Amino acid sequence: MIDQLKILETEVLSDNWYTLRKVTYEYFKAGKREVQSREAYDRGNGAVILLYHKVKKTVILTRQFRLPTYLNGNPSGMLIEACAGLLDKDNPEDCIRRETEEETGYRITEVKKVFEAYMSPGSVTEILYFFIAEYSASMKVNEGGGVEHEQENIEVLELDFTRAMEMVANGEIKDAKTIMLIQYLRLNQIL
Repeated sequence: MIDQLKILETEVLSDNWYTLRKVTYEYFKAGKREVQSREAYDRGNGAVILLYHKVKKTVILTRQFRLPTYLNGNPSGMLIEACAGLLDKDNPEDCIRRETEEETGYRITEVKKVFEAYMSPGSVTEILYFFIAEYSASMKVNEGGGVEHEQENIEVLELDFTRAMEMVANGEIKDAKTIMLIQYLRLNQIL
């Protein structure tokens, strides 16, 4: 166990898109003082949702370009994901309702929070709130695809749930938050 954690210095390395800080801190372990420095990227907290249709046994996912995946070997940079977004000072439920309509075109009212998780706690401060919700054709209010002022270019996908599970198994779906929600639906026998 560590005791008496104290921040000694915080230096902003970048404040361009979000904030990257170098933090120097001390703590005591078994009575011995340790000093370490680490970098932490603060992009805010977020929310993610997987829409599902019980009768049709389908899910709504999105496909969009993700530069970091391209830089790390994804030839097209395209990634299949559950709908997600940053809280932008909203509470998680309001955020995910807004993001769902913007990205997928579905206006949902009932959402169920299933858990929350740190997605990359070694370097990113973000905590992500995970939701699921049922959807129906009557909830479709627009085509989705994101909002232009955010420079989003999102393709909306309606996939058979069995196909989505296969896509996780064969590596077509590599996004952690999406995999977690698909597995949640399966483990809880929702689809």
